[in-house]
Parts: sequence; structure tokens; C-alpha cells
Amino acid sequence: MDKHTRLERALERRDLDSIWFARPNAFAWLTGGNNVVDREGDAGDAAVGFDGEFRVVTNDIEADRIEVEELPDLEDAAVERYPWYDASLAEAIADRTDGERAAADIDVPGLETVDPTALRQPLTGRDRERYRELGRETARALESVCRELEPDDTEREVATALRVGLSARGIETPVVLVGGGERARRYRHYTPTTAELGDYALVSVTAQRRGLHASCTRTVAFDPPAWLEERHRVAARVETTALAATRQAAKNGGTAGDVFGSIRDAYADAGYDGEWKRHHQGGAAGFAGREWIATPGHDAAVRAPMAYAWNPTVQGAKSEDTALVDDDVEVLTTTGEWPTLSATAAGGDLELERPAVLGLADS
Repeated sequence: MDKHTRLERALERRDLDSIWFARPNAFAWLTGGNNVVDREGDAGDAAVGFDGEFRVVTNDIEADRIEVEELPDLEDAAVERYPWYDASLAEAIADRTDGERAAADIDVPGLETVDPTALRQPLTGRDRERYRELGRETARALESVCRELEPDDTEREVATALRVGLSARGIETPVVLVGGGERARRYRHYTPTTAELGDYALVSVTAQRRGLHASCTRTVAFDPPAWLEERHRVAARVETTALAATRQAAKNGGTAGDVFGSIRDAYADAGYDGEWKRHHQGGAAGFAGREWIATPGHDAAVRAPMAYAWNPTVQGAKSEDTALVDDDVEVLTTTGEWPTLSATAAGGDLELERPAVLGLADS
């Protein structure tokens, strides 16, 4: 179902005259562009509205640029401008919906609220093609940095190199985590510090372009602890189990909670019962780092075709990529150039090549 049809049905279902989106990921979902100038705010500097047709509202500072550069998917949409000194974006939306029954994804006086998360699922064909490009380029930048790492590099130096490499590809980095051996053992979210990498490193990123988000992790070993390879293999097995369970849930009308149950069982089967309690396991990806994060009993529908980024951890080890799940499982964040290991889902209904630990795989 295309986006136009989804929005028409949303208007009908909620008896609305129009619906408006100003949050960056929703704006990007509809336009293929970016409405952000100041990253501090929840809303961007433009909103896209739908009342059967699309229209874009922005201030007169941004209007020309947005019309030319930020509407690749809505080239024929009318762009309406208001004086920057005379109103806020919310007020401009309110002015254009006076007397209407309308909803917005930001706080607009007199309007209902809308959460676009469900509307963004599943992914359209055009979104999937863009996702493939984003996934390849994200993995290429991450792996390029990881291949150059040295034990005396600091976590912040690595994070900076990764941000630069992705920025050169027009990709933003909402999340960059770099953990040297000591801190990766202690913390599941290894925010970069001045600590040196030491005996091994985990490097994780969530990258964003045109609203789509891709997450992946790579592990590099210099003089690794004896347990690293085994824990890494367990994490890869749990991730593969999650993807198998996702595919099954999508076919059978299952939920995030169903997938989570398979993840929990996979940890226990590998001898790490309860390890899931130490870190979230990931979930659906798309126009947010995670459209939802799976928890026990979570009733979010598992949709296809849709991207999923599962990120199981076993103390000091992690396995994470973004995959497109439909009838098959297609890993998006891959280059085909990183060493791999074969991982089989608990239950044996899916086998995938997953990234191995660089350094161990080559030894």
C-alpha cells in the first residue's frame, strides 16, 4: 500500500479533514527530504500536510531551499510560506486548519495528536531500495574504520573517524558507540571516552539518511580474552534466532512479544539464561532507530516487508545488523568483505552468515 493510500485511510478512520507531520522522521518518510536546521528541537522547520493532496508549510527563510532540495518525493507539492517573525510552525499549521478537524504529530492548539509509527510500516518499494543503499554505505564506512584500528587508538578518535566517514557519504550518526576491551566488558552502551581500545573493541553505529536508520556493530580483536569468540558466537546465534522468529511472526500475524520469547529462549538454550535482562534486544527499524523495541508480552504487530535490527549482547560481546525481513531475510548492512561465521537459529529454521571477530577470524 502506498503512502497516499495509507493517509487517505487514516483520514477516513479518524474522521479528519487533514493530517500534519513536522517531526523530522515523519517529514522524511513522506518527502524523502530533511526539515531540520536546529537539531535541538523535536520539530523541524517545515511540516507536510495531507488533505487528499500534499502541501508543505515553512517559514520564508527556508521555503526556497526546501522547495528545491528537500522534496524529492513530493516535487509537485505546494509550498506555503509564512513570515519567520510573525508565527511559529505550530501557529502556521493552526492557521491553515482553522475550522477543520485535523491532527498533527506535534503540539498544535486545537488539533488532535497522531503517532505516525504504524503508518510507516511496512516499508514501500522505494524505501527498501534506499535502505539497501544506506545499509551498504553504512557498513562500508564502519568496516573501513575498523580495519585501521590499533590498540592505542582512543574510543573518541575512533568515533570521530566513523562520523567523518559517514558524513562524507551524506549520512548522519544519531548513535556512535566505541568500547575498548575494558569498558565493553563493563557496559552495554559504551559511549566513547579517552580510554584506549586495548585488547579488543566493539564499534556500533546507528546511521540515518533521508529518515531511514541503519544499525550495525563490528568487533575487532588485538589480544582478546579467551571468552570473546564463544560469547560472540552466542550473540550471533541469538540474533539469527530473532530474525527467524521475526520472519515467522510476520507470516503468522505474530507480535513483538512472540519474537522476544524466542530471544529469551535462545539465551537460555546457549547457557545464558537471563542475559536478556541486561540490555534491550532491539526491534523494528525504519524511520526511527527502532520503531519499537521488543519486550515481554509486547503486542506490536510484526510486519513485512520491514527492517529489523536485533542487537543481542553477551557480556563483552554483541551481534547487530539491520535486515529486511519478508519471505526471506536480507541483511542490509553488509559489504561482503568482512569475515563471517555461520550462525544457525535455535530450532534450525534459519542459517545466516554473520560478521565474525576481525583478528580472530584471520588468525
